[in-house]
Amino acid sequence: MAANHYFLELEPPEERLRHAPHVVIVGGGFAGIHACKALAKADVRITLIDKRNFNLFQPLLYQVSTGLVSRGDIATPLRELVGKQSNVQVLLGEVTAVNPEGKQIVFNGKAYSYDHLVLAAGSGSTFFGHDEWRTFAPPMKILEHAEEIRRRLLMAMEQAEQTPDPDARQFLQTVVIVGAGPSGCEMAGAVSELMRWALNNAFKQLDPTKTRIVLVDPGDRVLRAMPEMLSSAALKSLEADGIEFLPKGRVQTMRPGEVIIGTPDGDVRIQAATVIWTAGVRASSLGKKLAEATGCEVDRGGRVVVEHDFSIAQHPEIRVAGDLSSYSHTANGKPLPGMAAPAKQAGTFIGKDIAAIVADRPRPTFNYFDFGSMAVLDRASAVADLRGLRFADGIGWILWAFIHLVLIPDWENRISLSIKWIFALLTQQRASILLTGMPSQHMALDAADAHFPMQAGEGPSIAEPDAALKAAMDYYSHHVTGVPHTQELLDTSEGSVADSAEAIK
Repeated sequence: MAANHYFLELEPPEERLRHAPHVVIVGGGFAGIHACKALAKADVRITLIDKRNFNLFQPLLYQVSTGLVSRGDIATPLRELVGKQSNVQVLLGEVTAVNPEGKQIVFNGKAYSYDHLVLAAGSGSTFFGHDEWRTFAPPMKILEHAEEIRRRLLMAMEQAEQTPDPDARQFLQTVVIVGAGPSGCEMAGAVSELMRWALNNAFKQLDPTKTRIVLVDPGDRVLRAMPEMLSSAALKSLEADGIEFLPKGRVQTMRPGEVIIGTPDGDVRIQAATVIWTAGVRASSLGKKLAEATGCEVDRGGRVVVEHDFSIAQHPEIRVAGDLSSYSHTANGKPLPGMAAPAKQAGTFIGKDIAAIVADRPRPTFNYFDFGSMAVLDRASAVADLRGLRFADGIGWILWAFIHLVLIPDWENRISLSIKWIFALLTQQRASILLTGMPSQHMALDAADAHFPMQAGEGPSIAEPDAALKAAMDYYSHHVTGVPHTQELLDTSEGSVADSAEAIK
């Protein structure tokens, strides 16, 4: 029976699909998943390849970062979403090269043939030539990023709870967020709620009014892609939560504990224990590799310029979708934005188009439906621009919640998110503020090759700040105040900031 399910070339597929066209889809995001679903009834065999075995709902990563929801609420195993389709096989691994002449990809070091290839490998973060900042300012693209940010926020608050110096506490309660697009504004609002309200009664020594959150952007307003009216409403809501907006600001330098922002009025130095990066994205390196192999065009962000059917010039069998594609065949000539709804529509169209080609039916035409844009600002406020209909505050939040629940691919997650949002709305509490991902002291864990080899009373503790926070605290105590901190935790002789880089690569 196993042969009925495996499509690898060393295993024959079921007889019905033995000679069916092979569709290889790279990337299990919105575009890849919906391409699979659109091909469910087509006479094709599909191989879905991803470096991770789950689909991630990236728009809600900031809620994981601030403890509102857990990782399982926004991630769904790929095999739960499409793996049960009779014509789909899900494989874990990375595509490293494309051979368009031989119609092959290099997957986990082996050549793998295709008849139709769909590249939807997504995007990552860019630091605009300053990758060394990645250590100080984690981005927000994957689950590990979100959990690293949450750990840094919570650990800074834990240290502030134990710090007698009010100035040092304010330093630990200061957060800089670079980028005032939807991700940056949503993160700023969520961090403010976490640090000012959700934990107000849980920490006895912290003063919520001493929390400082600075939102930095090179533009002159937040949410520049939205109409100015909604941008102004968003800024008003953020400022009501105590968030400072620094317009026309560009990061010049970054070090542990300090960010230097260049503005038209001169440089601004901000001492902050935590820095979060939401400023930019770059397409997957697979786009560059495809361009080298086919000669196709890529834009400045590394996105592949595609035709009206998402194919590339001279290679109609290769489609590129999602954040990896630059699609400008829209009514207004503007490229499709890198958001969930456009990726979902693109994936569905590509799947239907391939199905039509295989069945020799008339091919569909892609017509993008722009639902608009939105951003949530706090637990009960959001702004939304839905095809010219503009909403703010509570109505905006209701629309935001509804649309995001619709976009989430798994019903279990829809239900769990609804419950947690209502709970947070009513109680201002956080359900997922666990400190994890760090070494701890456990009895009987003494294996020499254990991931965290520790014995009783030895090794680093979960209560000890990681190298990045220690370096920030050390910088503040020695260079800002001019006096050493009394806590031994400031001794960074056995750690370096570089140690924390592995957590956010």
